[in-house]
Amino acid sequence: MSPILPFLRNHGLKAAWITVFVAVLLWSAYEPLEYFTWALEAAPALIGFVLLLLTYRAFPLTPLLYLLILVHVIVLLVGAHYTYAEVPLFEELKPILGFERNNYDKVGHFMQGLVPAIICREILIRLAVVRSAGWRNFLILAVCLAFSALYELMEWLVAISSGESAAAFLGTQGFIWDTQTDMAFALLGALMALILLSRLHDLQLARLDHPGASG
Repeated sequence: MSPILPFLRNHGLKAAWITVFVAVLLWSAYEPLEYFTWALEAAPALIGFVLLLLTYRAFPLTPLLYLLILVHVIVLLVGAHYTYAEVPLFEELKPILGFERNNYDKVGHFMQGLVPAIICREILIRLAVVRSAGWRNFLILAVCLAFSALYELMEWLVAISSGESAAAFLGTQGFIWDTQTDMAFALLGALMALILLSRLHDLQLARLDHPGASG
């Protein structure tokens, strides 16, 4: 019976993941604030979903990573539906916390560091790219910052090519240090991932390498 239980558990989690993803995607796509912005913001979530489908059998990920990716996808799709500058909850938080702008975009950039950090960590460990934990952590932070910088460059290109229609996608809201703080939140997310999630990630990586170890 023991080989059957992990099979049922894994397939049940897969079905739950897909169900949540499809439900949030359909909600997000229904009458978003701006369809142009929705397409731009939802594109990474859709691309990620396709990549997960293509790699599920050849390179299955840890449950932790699948969960983090799903949370990140939800953050992206919420931002796509409302635009990052007009997410209602963060509008309500502005007077309470003394914010001058809607800071939901900072949540997105925090996730932009946290989730890629675990993705990068999983790949580097499983493919044995770097043996030293110190060098591995350095590379993870460097990759996350590079990814954040690439995203900012993509936003810049969209702004140049689309003009005023890309204002909601940029979501700067007049904040002159928006780009720099976006990258700072991505770095913070990556650091938090390495500090808080590495131990749990190691345990799940061990189970992935030895699926029968937990009985």
